[in-house]
Amino acid sequence: MARDLLKDYSRVVAIVGDGGMTAGMSFEALNHAGQLQKDLLVILNDNAWSISKNVGAMSAYLNRIITGQFYNRTKADLERLIGSLPSVGPGILKAIHKSEEHFKGMLIPGTWFEELGFRYFGPIDGHNLFELIDTFESVKKLSGPILLHCITQKGKGYAPAEEAPLKWHGATPFDKIVGKPHKKASEKAYTDIFSDVLACEARKDTRLCAITAAMATGTGLAGFADEFPDRFFDVGIAEQHAVTMAAGMARGGLKPVTAIYSTFLQRAFDQIVHDVALQNLPVIFAIDRAGLVGADGATHQGVFDMTFLRMIPNLMVLVPSNEAELAGMLRTAFAHGGPVAVRYPRINITGDYPNWLETPPIPAGKCDVLRRGSGIAILAIGTMVSESLEAAEKLGRFGLNPWVINMRSLKPLDREILHQLAEEKVDLVTVEEHTLQGGFGSAVQEAWQEEGLPPTRVLSLGIHDQFVEHGAREVILQRLGLDSEGIIKSIASFAGVRVAYSAVAG
Repeated sequence: MARDLLKDYSRVVAIVGDGGMTAGMSFEALNHAGQLQKDLLVILNDNAWSISKNVGAMSAYLNRIITGQFYNRTKADLERLIGSLPSVGPGILKAIHKSEEHFKGMLIPGTWFEELGFRYFGPIDGHNLFELIDTFESVKKLSGPILLHCITQKGKGYAPAEEAPLKWHGATPFDKIVGKPHKKASEKAYTDIFSDVLACEARKDTRLCAITAAMATGTGLAGFADEFPDRFFDVGIAEQHAVTMAAGMARGGLKPVTAIYSTFLQRAFDQIVHDVALQNLPVIFAIDRAGLVGADGATHQGVFDMTFLRMIPNLMVLVPSNEAELAGMLRTAFAHGGPVAVRYPRINITGDYPNWLETPPIPAGKCDVLRRGSGIAILAIGTMVSESLEAAEKLGRFGLNPWVINMRSLKPLDREILHQLAEEKVDLVTVEEHTLQGGFGSAVQEAWQEEGLPPTRVLSLGIHDQFVEHGAREVILQRLGLDSEGIIKSIASFAGVRVAYSAVAG
């Protein structure tokens, strides 16, 4: 649109994967582009994971004919000639078009795209550079919307990735010769805890079902799918549909658990509001990759969900700080009669809670006071609880003795502890691995004011108004001042205490 309005003469190319083609936005865009009939090339990169394989030599032959400039020029000339014939021309032209489309429908697997107003070419070998160049040179001379279907292989060129493409979708540092990771992952991550607890409870309650949006392995649902195939649903890359389907299942008497990465849950905000929360339906949102995700980069940082979830009526939001709390909060969610979101990070568990699977439900809206002190109270949530506790212990070297409170529940927020802290006449420090705009710190300050508590000083630590770039999680935390050392420095400055770096790091 910008090209045509600005009278530019560049080419516009959109590239979409076969998985992404299942998303609603892809269909919306195809529908609109087909109507506009503007010059546009859409390249469908099909790695054969969800769309049918190459149809062979006949397809390649037809592709060479149809994309050839001679075919299209001859076709256009013939149409002009026949169309100019008096009385019989339009009728003959219509018959030719009809027979041509019938011929294409029998031999070319792109009729659906043609019906949307696109000219379909392919499939072609997406790894054959010469064929790609020849095809691009041909189609760029054509007008109107065009869809070029390219067949590729996931992991092409690296044998271990070709043999195990799912495993290599997102790889950690590895030995490129043998294809093995440099570091062995610990036995359990938060995702594994979710998976085990869900399976454990599903054996007891046949109403529990699991939904994923093309992320069965990433969200820990692959095992559930094997054990309960009739209660597992993969909707493809369609988070909006996943949430609305969960709402329908809940309305029908089931207990759907929708496991989605924090960053992808943003796509389904409207469905959470209107289809789930407004109806107060018992849908459980298992929000994986909440917080910083490190190597996945800026697009995957899960640092906005607490802001947009806590403003939704009827929705409970729970944030565990360890594996035992995750297990307990999931059980709380399963037993609750309304919508619940449980958010947890992409990190390995500590291993400090060997009996985590036996954790009973954790009451919503109840904090856990980990350390009593005076003068300052650190209110932390999720992953920042352990960092805050470590910081509090070291702050004693500088004459500070802060409280440390694991708030656990973002919504409802424990307001009783706020009254207790008001009586103690403490300054408040809130710590979260999340954006500060509308996040946990904002929730604490809002509740403090709503309760009519006396004014007090507040320091909110978290992520300021920015997108967080790629990097190891530990490095990013340090850069943001959200590791224990950064928390120490911020609180010391807040309290008017000067500290030396060596004293903090020691």
